[in-house]
Amino acid sequence: MDPHYRVAIFGSARIEEGDADYKDVFQIAKGLAEAGFDIVTGGGPGLMQAANAGSKSAHSAARSIGLNIKLSREQGSNAFLDIKGEFNRFSGRLDTFMSLSDAVVVAPGGIGTLLELFYAWQLVQVEHICDTPIILYGEIWTNLLLWLETEVKARNLFNDKDMHMIFHLIDPLHVVALIKQIHTDRLKEAHVCKNFSKYRQTSF
Repeated sequence: MDPHYRVAIFGSARIEEGDADYKDVFQIAKGLAEAGFDIVTGGGPGLMQAANAGSKSAHSAARSIGLNIKLSREQGSNAFLDIKGEFNRFSGRLDTFMSLSDAVVVAPGGIGTLLELFYAWQLVQVEHICDTPIILYGEIWTNLLLWLETEVKARNLFNDKDMHMIFHLIDPLHVVALIKQIHTDRLKEAHVCKNFSKYRQTSF
């Protein structure tokens, strides 16, 4: 297993322990860490904490990484980090997220999570980063994807190939399985930007 394969997990700071989304993100991160993948989050509370806690619960060699942003009204870092980074600006933090991460999971979240999603998508679209699947996790993204399909793509503002790196999954186990499969195939193939459509279980 590649010890440097890392998965960024984005999600809301406002979703508390005990929520179904918290439990699901914990499960996703634990499964990925058990496979040997480092987990990268924003290092804060909510679903970021769920991912870091899930990673630590695997008791594997995988590292739990947090990239915290300094804000006047923001909470501190969660207690489940092996490696911690501190940032004053979102721009530098976003670039670090994407330079570290080989795959992205976007869990339920608000404006900050949407910023992370669309920044990652833009970088993959223009091939500033390669081989980086973006997995939207949860029912919350259904209507956003429908809007993108019926309103934005319908006006030819992006095209079908721009969706090849986007996946929408509902089951935590499917998220883990997809990332493991992509990683396994990546080890067998040349490290170049490629089409991810062969992994798609359902059409967008």
